[in-house]
Amino acid sequence: MRSLSCALAVLFAVLAAPEVRAAGAGDPIRIGQVIPITGEAAEAGRYHKYGAELAVEQVNKAGGIKGRKIELVQEDDKTTNPGAVAALQRLLEDKDMPAVIGSIRSTQVQAMLPTVKEAGVPFMIGGTNYGLTHQGNPWVFRFRPHDGFSAKVIARFAVEELKLKKVAVIHSTDAFGSGGRDMVVKALGELKAQPVLVQGFNNGEKDFTAVLTALRQSGADGLITYFTFSTDNGIFAKQLKQLGIKATWIGSPAIVAVDGRKLAGDALYGTYAVSDFHVDGSAKSKEFTAAYKTKYNLEPDLYAAWCYDAVSVLADAMRRAPDLKPESIRKAILSIKGFPGAEGEYNFDENGDGLDHYHIVRNENGVIKYFKTIRVPR
Repeated sequence: MRSLSCALAVLFAVLAAPEVRAAGAGDPIRIGQVIPITGEAAEAGRYHKYGAELAVEQVNKAGGIKGRKIELVQEDDKTTNPGAVAALQRLLEDKDMPAVIGSIRSTQVQAMLPTVKEAGVPFMIGGTNYGLTHQGNPWVFRFRPHDGFSAKVIARFAVEELKLKKVAVIHSTDAFGSGGRDMVVKALGELKAQPVLVQGFNNGEKDFTAVLTALRQSGADGLITYFTFSTDNGIFAKQLKQLGIKATWIGSPAIVAVDGRKLAGDALYGTYAVSDFHVDGSAKSKEFTAAYKTKYNLEPDLYAAWCYDAVSVLADAMRRAPDLKPESIRKAILSIKGFPGAEGEYNFDENGDGLDHYHIVRNENGVIKYFKTIRVPR
């Protein structure tokens, strides 16, 4: 009788227990994405979102990962450092999330890095500050070329090809702008072309009169800029034109971003830029552009391109990894060589850097024309 009672108790316990499935069997693989949905960079965030979502759609149409589809889980960083950290922490509450796509802004990436290191999950970034992938954090993977490359390309182009004699450097004072300043001043010095002015400004600046006055007084015939926000770039360009200051301008990638160009209009005509993405950069760039225009009826920019590549590379790594554990995915990303992306060909080094080029482009009456590609030895 006692054995019968025990058997019945076990049976009732089994029947009462919730249904248990094998962990993750058939469920989508959730990938986090920290993007600006509100705040200063909200429009740029739309392009981040579109690029990542296009890649997800293509991956899922091709059969997904190990028989499972992938799904983006997006959190708003509110275009602030605290907002970015909070968004990342919300995503990491999901312990099954194998990777997170982070920010394009170096100052926000820098704020998130301690959390990333503690969590131990692959973190895909678009921030180009050199130090972001050189701090010994094994979880960071960059999907744009860093500023050590952009600075050398800008300096070489300004001095050797444009033959500029008196160059001014204007930069944001955050991690991205300050890092770009340090790198480009060093690169100019190596070419015996010390800048005649190095001037910083705060993000969100609405009146650049003081900066522009210093620029005029410097007598510069060339201008190199490192702007974090393309909207700041647009405001600066309009005020530069209003004051009638003439200088050959070579900007960091923000100068060609769609939202800033819309704001600046013809004030950016004739400017040069280093850009990690251009439709004519490669066959894959053209393929991505065609798919993006078909889906969204918009021209893509670097914001969309790097997020598209981050999802595409991550999917490739997850397919080849023996399982979806973060360490397995991390090793699979590091092993990637010759991967064709919208931004370029990815060959990851031990620091997590995948690209080593920049395109020189020119704004010709609102159309960004490809000029040439310059690669920098690692």
